[in-house]
Amino acid sequence: MTNYLPRKTKRQKIKSSSNTRNPVLGKVDFEKHKDIYLEEVQNSISFISKDVDFFTEVKARQLRELAQKYMGKPSDLKVLDVGCGIGLTDRFLTGHFGKVYGIDVAKGLVQKAKEINPTANYKSYKGKVLPYPDRSIDVTFAICVLHHVPPERHDSFMGELRRVTKKNGLIVIFEHNPLNPLTIYAVSRCRLDDDAILLSASKTQGLITGQGLQAVDKGYILFTPFRGKPFTLLDRALGWLPLGAQYYVAGINKSPR
Repeated sequence: MTNYLPRKTKRQKIKSSSNTRNPVLGKVDFEKHKDIYLEEVQNSISFISKDVDFFTEVKARQLRELAQKYMGKPSDLKVLDVGCGIGLTDRFLTGHFGKVYGIDVAKGLVQKAKEINPTANYKSYKGKVLPYPDRSIDVTFAICVLHHVPPERHDSFMGELRRVTKKNGLIVIFEHNPLNPLTIYAVSRCRLDDDAILLSASKTQGLITGQGLQAVDKGYILFTPFRGKPFTLLDRALGWLPLGAQYYVAGINKSPR
């Protein structure tokens, strides 16, 4: 079940460059937002009084733990960030994984990612075919990207993630939780999410299994906006409860294709 977001608040002064959804990339032109990308994201969550790094670090830590659990030592693995933006997540992955790759449809964002993470390998692409060989990546992930992909392209998008992931490799999707009212509010405030159609965790899991992947893990995260071990443990204890601000779904590539 998808969740169509409410209309934007009056405080938003700039509309997206198009009123029609691009059949491949969606409606938002991220290239035109490259110089204010971080500002837009930060402004959307300003009511929580936490910076973007807090949320990014939690997801990066979760990804590292999933890789360790299902794939072994992260330093031996190649990881691909699909929809990398300006590489915020990758700051918490370089130095942990053997090789970090990132890709995005906006060349301007990719250039900024290269400046932020000079040891990572970045590319831009047109949104259809990932420019990587079949079964070449150990861990492939997308953080808050799927809600920008037009629904009719969900299967082909997921199919590309499967194609580039090694046999028995890991695919992880992080998404906004449409059951969390604060998440809905934050997304409604963000101009980068003008085309967002949020997906439930069960819908995302269905997209994973629909590609012949074995769903191995699912959980909700970011129940509180606080740092520290007690709150990390609380997040893990509540991971079954569908009220966290975001969620993740992980699958192992068992597909013979």
